[in-house]
Amino acid sequence: MSAGISIGGWGAVSAAGWGAGAMAEAVFAGKSLEIQALERALGDSIVSTPVLRVPTEGAPKGRFPRLRRASPISKFACAAAFEALGELRLAAIATGEIRVGVIFTLLNGCVNYSNRFFGEVLADPALASPILFPETVFNAPSSHLSATFGSAAANDTLIGDGAGFFTGLDLAIEWIERDDVDGCLVVAAEEIDWLSAEGLCLHSRKFVPSEGAGAVFLERGAGPVTVLRLPDSVPFSACSRHEAAAIFRERMAAEDDGQTLLIDSRAGVRRNDLPEVAAWADWAGPRISPKLVLGEALGAAAAMQVVLAAEVLKSGRCRRVVAVATGGNQQAAGILLGGMVATASG
Repeated sequence: MSAGISIGGWGAVSAAGWGAGAMAEAVFAGKSLEIQALERALGDSIVSTPVLRVPTEGAPKGRFPRLRRASPISKFACAAAFEALGELRLAAIATGEIRVGVIFTLLNGCVNYSNRFFGEVLADPALASPILFPETVFNAPSSHLSATFGSAAANDTLIGDGAGFFTGLDLAIEWIERDDVDGCLVVAAEEIDWLSAEGLCLHSRKFVPSEGAGAVFLERGAGPVTVLRLPDSVPFSACSRHEAAAIFRERMAAEDDGQTLLIDSRAGVRRNDLPEVAAWADWAGPRISPKLVLGEALGAAAAMQVVLAAEVLKSGRCRRVVAVATGGNQQAAGILLGGMVATASG
């Protein structure tokens, strides 16, 4: 990765509320968020799954008719993206002054509309609404994003695991360095559905499924947050999750000065967390685990980690932040970020 890439803006939607500030406040205060019951009928009984949902209060009012019928994942993504871009960039994109690409990363995708559409298909194929089908595909949210702020630049959707957002960042930097775009918005979002929530809890009842989105805007030159190091991820294709986490720790080679913040992906589930616990066991600096507050947001979780890192650096609490994630079935990955005065060597 070449030098000179920064994060010029960021945004988030989470179970803590709408906005990066609300999410950061909840995580650093260790707040207990309201757990709701997601229920469905199964014969004569009710299956109930505890989840963390994005609150309806504070949601942006309908600015774009296109989003009126969109699924929650698209609305979360647009809210986070608009916060990351800000009004000035949005105006510049609309007039064609800057080319802003979109890279969307996810794991589950548009599960709400998929549930509704295939439910109708199973009930009566002749009456299944074709209006719902476009909202079931994985690239629907990224399409909504580019359309809502008028971007004609490159747009791509990557399907991965909980560490997939870092692959999106890597691709965004490649686009910028090739001059395919002037800047790139990298977004990850997820929405809750009974099938995915129950599927997650089959791994452990200690998981608390959640939803939301995180977005960062990458560009050339100086910015409030500097990308210091984005090592190649370590895939699980040639090694175990434990080995991948350990190899990535070595690959990251982050200086542990006792003051650099580590934002990890531990979720409070011992079997799931062990690779990261072992790999970073000797870390001397401060450490936080956002999932313990925000729940397991799957593909969106790593994006929230990076947004939290940006919030920390903006506040001046730390000069450097490492954000790492050991995915469920694909890779271990992460990033080293610094404030405007930080450099890779000191």
